[in-house]
Amino acid sequence: VQLQASGGGLVQPGGSLKLSCAVSGHIFSDTAMAWFRQSPGKEREFVAAIRWGGGRRNYADSVKGRFTISRDNAKDTVYLQMNSLNPEDTAVYFCGTRPRWTTNYYRPYEYNYWGSGTQVTVSS
Repeated sequence: VQLQASGGGLVQPGGSLKLSCAVSGHIFSDTAMAWFRQSPGKEREFVAAIRWGGGRRNYADSVKGRFTISRDNAKDTVYLQMNSLNPEDTAVYFCGTRPRWTTNYYRPYEYNYWGSGTQVTVSS
């Protein structure tokens, strides 16, 4: 399985960005896809997760109401729509996947495969 994240960039506070994570390899209905982020000197932090076949969608409290995770089955791509961005959202964003959904979806070590990351900078 290979993941390719894209869509990061520089945005002003209050702005929006949409990240994409293209997946190549085996995807099953129970596959978990997630976005994490990491700032310098900090641990990788859970942002959002989705079950490929539907029925599960979870967010970190810090992004609820502002971020939306979605997937396009035809394109084998997962998205993260980020609205009302603030400087605290600045980080490298990574997408991760594991073959089966887990109740520990918020733990980075649960994921077997990772993309290379895309930088998001929120600054005026």
